[in-house]
Amino acid sequence: MIDEKQYAVTSLEEGEEGVIQLIAGGGSLLSRLAGMGIAPAVRIKVLRNSSNLFIVQVAETRIALGRGEATKIIVQKVPTQTPGTSLTPRQEEDTFLFALAGQPNVGKSTVFNILTGLSQHVGNWPGKTVEKKEGTHESGGTKARIVDLPGTYSLTSFSDEERVSRDYVLQEHPDAIILLMNAAAMERSLYLLSELLLLGPPIIAAVNMIDVADNQGIQIDIDTLEKELGIPVVPMIATKNKGIDKLFSRAIDLVKGKTAYQPRIPQVSEDHQDVFTKLTDLITPYVPHPYPVTWTATKIMEGDPEILEMMSKQTPPAVWSNVQLELSAHEDSLRAVVGGRYDWIENITRAAVSRFKMGEVVMTDRIDHILTRPLFGIPILLAILGLVFFLTYTVGSPLQALMEKGIHVLTGFLEPLMTVFPEWGRRLILDGIIGGTGLVMTFLPILLIFFAAMAFLEDVGYMARAAFVMDRFMHLIGLHGKSFIPMCLGFGCNVPAILGSRIIESKKARLLTIFLAPFIPCTGRIAVLIFMASAIFAEKAPLVSWSLMALNMIVLGLTGIFIKATIFKEQSMLFIMELPLYHKPDFKTIAMAVWSSMVAFIKKAGTIILAMSMIVWVFSYLPSGNVETSLLAMAGRWIEPMGAPLGLDWKMITALFSSLVAKENSIATLGVLYGLGEEGIQPMLSQFMPPASTLSFLVVQMLFLPCVATIGVMKQEMGNWKWFLSALGITLVLSYSGGIIAYRVALWLGL
Repeated sequence: MIDEKQYAVTSLEEGEEGVIQLIAGGGSLLSRLAGMGIAPAVRIKVLRNSSNLFIVQVAETRIALGRGEATKIIVQKVPTQTPGTSLTPRQEEDTFLFALAGQPNVGKSTVFNILTGLSQHVGNWPGKTVEKKEGTHESGGTKARIVDLPGTYSLTSFSDEERVSRDYVLQEHPDAIILLMNAAAMERSLYLLSELLLLGPPIIAAVNMIDVADNQGIQIDIDTLEKELGIPVVPMIATKNKGIDKLFSRAIDLVKGKTAYQPRIPQVSEDHQDVFTKLTDLITPYVPHPYPVTWTATKIMEGDPEILEMMSKQTPPAVWSNVQLELSAHEDSLRAVVGGRYDWIENITRAAVSRFKMGEVVMTDRIDHILTRPLFGIPILLAILGLVFFLTYTVGSPLQALMEKGIHVLTGFLEPLMTVFPEWGRRLILDGIIGGTGLVMTFLPILLIFFAAMAFLEDVGYMARAAFVMDRFMHLIGLHGKSFIPMCLGFGCNVPAILGSRIIESKKARLLTIFLAPFIPCTGRIAVLIFMASAIFAEKAPLVSWSLMALNMIVLGLTGIFIKATIFKEQSMLFIMELPLYHKPDFKTIAMAVWSSMVAFIKKAGTIILAMSMIVWVFSYLPSGNVETSLLAMAGRWIEPMGAPLGLDWKMITALFSSLVAKENSIATLGVLYGLGEEGIQPMLSQFMPPASTLSFLVVQMLFLPCVATIGVMKQEMGNWKWFLSALGITLVLSYSGGIIAYRVALWLGL
C-alpha cells in the first residue's frame, strides 16, 4: 500500500521507492528533468543517498542529481518490492536525406559508424561549435546521405545541441528521421519521440540494445510497439551489427511510401485541451514557414523562450495580448504538456513493454556500490588515471624513441641523395621539414595510447561515474562534477575540453570551467614535458614530470578557489547527469574515436606545424645561412631580456613563443635552432640547456598561454572580452612568475 504522506525524495533511504507527486522549482528544471524521465506519476528508486551524492533510478535509467535538485522532487513512498517477484506487464530521389537522432548513450555513434564507415566527414554546424557528422550509405542501388544530429534528451532550447537538432529538422526537412531508442530505457526514449513527432518528417524507430534489455528482464513486443506508435519499428543490437541492414531498407520503404505511417501524436493533458485549442486558433494565421502550428502552440505552452520571442514579433499585438492572457490564466501549461506526454508514454509501454526482474540488483548496481562511494571511488579513479598515464609513458616513450631513431635514419638516407639540391634546399627539407615536423610526429605513440584509454573509459560507461565522485572536490573551486568530464578531455586537447563545457547549464560555472581548462596539461604539453625531462634529468625525469603535472593541478585548484571567493558568490547549480549502464566495450566505436583524434593531430602536424617549422627554419637561415646571425636570432635577441629572469636564452624564448601556434612547436623550433645532428636532439639539448633553465622553461611551458586554436575557441565560447582577456592575463602572470620561482629554486638546489 502506498504511503499517502509526501516526502522529498532525499528523505528516502537507499533501496526505497516512491511515486513522484510534484516537482517544485521553475519550468527550466521541470523540462530538464522530464527529458531525463523524471516527471509526476513516475516511479523512482533511490540507489545512493550519502552527503551530497545522490543517484536515482527511473525505469532502467540511472541519474545522478545534485542534492538541491533532488529536494525539489516530492514523492509518496511505496513498499519495497521483494527481489524476484513480477510486476504487472506493461501493456524517389537519387539520394535520400536521413537525420539520425537519439539521446546520449543509445548507440547512435555505433550505428552511424557502421552505416557510413570511412565516408563520414566531421565539421561544425553553421554558427555553432557543436560537432557535425555526415556520411553516406548505399544499399540495393539506393543511396542516402545521413546526418548525425547531436545527442540530446529533449528538443527544448536549453543547449546548442537541442537547438541544432530541432532547427535542422525544421529547416532541412529530411526525408526521414531515424530515431535510436534504448530498449532498456524506453520511457526516456519515447519522450524524445513525443517531441519529434510534432516536427513533421516521417520517423522510423530503431530499438537498440535489445540484448541489454533481455538481461534485465525487459521484454519488448516490437509488433505491438509498432502498432501502438503507428510508425515503423526495427529491433537492433548495434554492437553486433544486427538489424542495421533491415533498418536502412525499412527507412527506404518508408520514404517511398511502401510502409504504413499513421503516427499517434501525444496530446496535452485533458484538462488543458481547451487551452491548447484556443492558442492554436489564435496563432495559426501567423506561424511562419517552416514551423508546424501544432508544434509551435505546444512550445508556447511550454514557455520556450525562442518560440515566444519569435511569435511575439510575428503576431499582431492585440492577438499576442490574448495569447499572454490565456497563458497567465493557466500557469501550469508546461505541466499539462509534460503530463500529456507521459500519459501517452504510459499507454505505449503498458501495451508493449514487460518487466520481470525489476527488483533484481544488476551488475551495474554492484559495481556502482563501490565506484560511486567517495571512500572507494576517488582512490579507484586516481588509480585508473594513474594507470592510463603509466601505460601512456612506459609503453609510449620507448616507441617514441624508436620513431625518433627512424627519423634520423631517414635523414641519413636522404642526405646523400640530395646533393643535386642547393645547400639551402637540403637544409630546408632535412632540418626544417623532417627535423621539425618529424620530431612532432614521434608523439604519435603517446597520443595513440592516451586517446585509446580515454575512449575505452567513455565507451564502457565509467567517465560519468568519475564526474559523480569528483563532484564534492569540484565544488571547492566553484564547479560541480560535470566539469570533470571536459577537464579530463583537456588531457587530450584543450579545444574539446572547452567545447565540452557546453554540458554545464550554469553560465558562471561554464565560464569558470573554460577559464580553468587551459591549465590542464594537454598531450602536446605532456609530450614536450616527457621529451625534455628525459633529455635533461635522466633518471629523475619521472619525478620532475610528476611534480610539474601536480603543479598544474595545484595552480588550477588555487585559481578556481580564488575566483570563487572573489568574483563568484555561492550559487545553486543544476547537477543532473545520466549514469549509463556498464557494458562491454565496442572496439569499432573506440577505434573510430581514436582514428578521428589521430587524423586531427596528423592534419595539424602536416599543416600548422609543418608551416611553422618551415617558417622558423627560413628565418633561422636568412640572410647569411648562419643561425647566430639570422633574422630569427635578431628577433630572439630583441626579446631575450624577457628571458633573463627565467634563465632562458633567445633560442629558448623563441621556442616558447612558437608554441603559441601548437605546443609541440617548441620541440620543433629547438630542433631547428640547435640542429638535429647525428646523435639526435635529446643529447644536443643536454649540452645547450642547463637543468635550472630547463626547469624554468618547462614550468612556463606548462602554464603558458594555450595554443591559438584554444585561444580562438575560448573567445568564441566565453563571448565576453572581459573574461577572455582576464583569462589570458592571469595565465601570463602565473607562467612568468612561476618560471622565475622555479629558476631560483633550481639554482638554490644546485641544479
